[in-house]
Amino acid sequence: MSSTTSAITVNGIPIESIELGRGRPVLFLHPGIGIEANAPVLDRLAARGRLIAPTHPGFGRSEGPKSFDTVDDLAYFYLDLLDELDLRDVAVVGVSFGGWIAAEVAIKSTARISHLVLANPVGIKVGSRDHRDIADIFAISEDDFLSLAYCDPGAGKRDYKTMPEADVRTVARNREATARYAWSPYMHDPKLKGRLHRIRIPTLMLWGTHDRVLSESYGRAYCDAIPGARFEPIERAGHLPHVEQPEEFADKVFAFIDSK
Repeated sequence: MSSTTSAITVNGIPIESIELGRGRPVLFLHPGIGIEANAPVLDRLAARGRLIAPTHPGFGRSEGPKSFDTVDDLAYFYLDLLDELDLRDVAVVGVSFGGWIAAEVAIKSTARISHLVLANPVGIKVGSRDHRDIADIFAISEDDFLSLAYCDPGAGKRDYKTMPEADVRTVARNREATARYAWSPYMHDPKLKGRLHRIRIPTLMLWGTHDRVLSESYGRAYCDAIPGARFEPIERAGHLPHVEQPEEFADKVFAFIDSK
């Protein structure tokens, strides 16, 4: 299935968005590594719905306003995007950093959202003050990150020497934007956990079982804080299950949507 990358302007902020498929809308919010138009998961999701996969403000080739420096800013941006596109009964699917954004959106308003799917999301503090819940991805080498984030580290390996310059620049911009939004407090909003009870739509927590950026106990605590949320593992996948198991990821998303 061929994707269409288009420009969307929301409140004067232009971003890129991948759109393909037709049917009920699915808003896919990418992790800190970004999203590529040829990612297999996009075709899998678009096979059964109208997929909208924006590049977050400040990531990739999307403009990042100077005033945007928190995930809260991104959450309100996406609420405005839903209004701008007049989307209704939307299934919002977020992975890792994108899951954090999705949760922040859902505690504010679910007027246009029917289902929420969070896959290995960051965004809350579970342990004590002196306990690190989330591995410090800015303090380790890329090889160490790959070993923590993937079941098969080769799934995330990139050869920067052979990549086009524009793609290398995108990788750097994604890392810079992730730091901008999530550096301090590191990868979480201190108030989010206490507000998750406000999510009152069907919610699925997907969990790549080989994730070592986060622990499964972290994921289950996150899930337990959302009323009625369901926890489902994805085997042979780590922190980014949509990359390592795209078909199973999409199957679980739509099985959940169709069952509620």
